[in-house]
Amino acid sequence: MPRVISTDEEALDLTRFAALSFDCYGTLIDWEAGLLAVLRPWADTSGVTASDQQLLAAFSNHEPVVEVEQPSAPYPAILGETFRRTGRSLGVEIDDTWAARLADSVPDWPAFPDSSAALAALAGHYRLIILSNVHRAGFAGSNVHLQGDFAAIITAEDVGAYKPADAHFHALDHTLDDLTIERSRLLHVAQGLFHDHVPAYRLGLPSVWINRGHDRAGWGASPEPSEDYSYALEFHSMAEFAAAVDAAFAAADR
Repeated sequence: MPRVISTDEEALDLTRFAALSFDCYGTLIDWEAGLLAVLRPWADTSGVTASDQQLLAAFSNHEPVVEVEQPSAPYPAILGETFRRTGRSLGVEIDDTWAARLADSVPDWPAFPDSSAALAALAGHYRLIILSNVHRAGFAGSNVHLQGDFAAIITAEDVGAYKPADAHFHALDHTLDDLTIERSRLLHVAQGLFHDHVPAYRLGLPSVWINRGHDRAGWGASPEPSEDYSYALEFHSMAEFAAAVDAAFAAADR
C-alpha cells in the first residue's frame, strides 16, 4: 500500500523559494467540471444511470492506461479514446460526435474562481512554471481564463509523455537551468496526488497540496495513488496558499 511520507511543515520556509511549478488541471482549472459538462449530458441522453462521481471514477479508471499506452498522442486523442473506453465500461458505445465533443472541450474548462487572483499575487514573489498533461493549444485556451504570467510552460505535447511519468520533471530541470534557478529553490504546487505528488516525491521535489476535494469523498477524476508520496503543506484553495505566501514574505520583511 502507498504511504503518505510525513514532512516537517515548520521547516518549509516559503520565502526561500524562487519558483513555483504548477499542475494546471485540477489545481488551477476545474477539469472535473469541464469533463462533466460533456459526460453528464452524454449519460443523461444515453440512459446511463450514474452519479457525477461515478462518471468521474469511470473516467479515471481509463485515462492513465491510455496515457501509458499512447504517450506521444495529443491530449485530445487521449480524451477521445478514454471516453470511448469509459462508455464501453458503462455499457454504451461512444460515437464520433461525443468523442470529439470531449476531445475539443479543454479550452472551455473553467478556472477555479480564486486561480487568476492567486497567480497574480504569487507572481509578485516567484517565477511561475506550468507542468501540464495537456497540449499547447489546450493550455493556451485555459490561460485565457487564468491570465497567468508564466516564465515557462511544459506540456505533454512538449515531452511526449504524461505524468506521473518523469519526463515533465526532467524537462523542468532543463527549464530551471535556462532560468538560472537552482533546483533547491523550486516548490511544486498541485492538487493531484497520483499525477504530481507521487513523481515529485520520487524525484526529491518539495510540494504543496492544493486539496480541492477536501469536502467530498472519493478521488474524483484522478486515480488513488499507487506509490508513496509526500507534501509539506496542505491548503484547500489557491487563495489560501497565496495568502500564506504573502504572510510569510511580510513576516520576513519585518
